Amino acid sequence: MLDFTALGKGIKMRQLTENLTPNDLRALTNEMLDTMQNLIANCADEDVTFVPKDANAYDSFADDPDLVHLAWTLGHVIAHVTASAEESAFIAAELARGVPHRGGRSRYEIPWDTITTIAQCRERLEESRRMRLALLDAWPPKPDLQNAYESRPGFEPLNAITRFVFGLKHDNDHLNQLADIVRQAQAARRP
Repeated sequence: MLDFTALGKGIKMRQLTENLTPNDLRALTNEMLDTMQNLIANCADEDVTFVPKDANAYDSFADDPDLVHLAWTLGHVIAHVTASAEESAFIAAELARGVPHRGGRSRYEIPWDTITTIAQCRERLEESRRMRLALLDAWPPKPDLQNAYESRPGFEPLNAITRFVFGLKHDNDHLNQLADIVRQAQAARRP
């Protein structure tokens, strides 16, 4: 996997990704989704809706004030990370084809509370893999890597590669959270 810790040490995303190709993005996508599948490999249905202890729970995007400090379940995290990475992949495919980014979001997150079984978690991860890889297949043979946009004023411009990788970074940012939820849930169901 990419060493995203380098980003906190003065390295910019463009520097971290400058030598990546679409084939590298395919391999990194498979590696990330395999990692997530392995994290949940020994989970049971009750682990999916288990509410962990999370002193750092804070969702600034929650549309209900009662949900801002809600600890996320396994199903919630999987719904969230897959939606975010798919959004990155959709925008990256447009950028690669030379379509200027028009702003706004390109995101759909399935309602997290509908994910109640481990089979649904596994299926959601595989559906996300299929979509992300299909979107890489939509890139032209010579992607337009000059086509870029600022996601926020003052941020480095994102091209197709960097935008796609931001989805993988977001996945990576939640790996420890996934592992902790699994650890807590499995500990709770041990006799």
